[in-house]
Amino acid sequence: MNSQDEVPFHIVSPLKESPALSRKAGTQVLIKLENIQPVGSFKIRGIGHFCQKLAKEGCKKFVCSSGGNAGLAAAYACNKLGLPATIVVPEQTLNHVIQRLKDLGAEVVVTGKVWDDADAHAHRLAEAPGSVYISPFNHPLLCIAKCLGAKTVCDRALECARKYKVISVVVDDREAVQAIEMFLDDELMLVEAACGAALSAVYSGHIQRLQQEGKLQQLQGPLIMIVCGGSAISLSELQNFKSQLGMV
Repeated sequence: MNSQDEVPFHIVSPLKESPALSRKAGTQVLIKLENIQPVGSFKIRGIGHFCQKLAKEGCKKFVCSSGGNAGLAAAYACNKLGLPATIVVPEQTLNHVIQRLKDLGAEVVVTGKVWDDADAHAHRLAEAPGSVYISPFNHPLLCIAKCLGAKTVCDRALECARKYKVISVVVDDREAVQAIEMFLDDELMLVEAACGAALSAVYSGHIQRLQQEGKLQQLQGPLIMIVCGGSAISLSELQNFKSQLGMV
């Protein structure tokens, strides 16, 4: 490996047992710590690889629509590649995330009330010669949506839902925030709400309930939970969430 564009930008994240989650689940729980990636989430895996691949093909500028993890991953990768990046974010994006994007050398454009609006603008910007659009999730080389509020589902996620047995569980905001706090107490790690929503599958007892109802088989091995991470969180933001939900 002699050049920066040949070295993966992500690290091999550890898989460790969580005694606290194991007690709550009634079975061994292993957590995959994607939250310790260079920019705080799993997004650097797919997006970093995607940027490297397109840079080798001669692309000179990247445009990404994301109010969080995907944008940070794109900005980080472009910074390492020495290429310009424009990150288009919706108006609801946290100020500290916008500052982090700028610190990574990216041009930040704030437009639209939700991600879909920012995404439409990013597509227009990517029409400029030499520019290429980076989807935050909807590409075969990339993972799942950062924004759980997107209006459209990722093509690959829909394909998997049709092909495999998928049990969909809806959790509310309070459960997600409670999971963030419990995980912080248990593992001394602060994750964002999208990650808390996933962790609440154990913390709120949804997996246990599905097993009791016969909808989910008893596990033959450990339960593996991906701690997807997230950079759109801080202690003050967690307190804001609790205040909005009447939890303080």
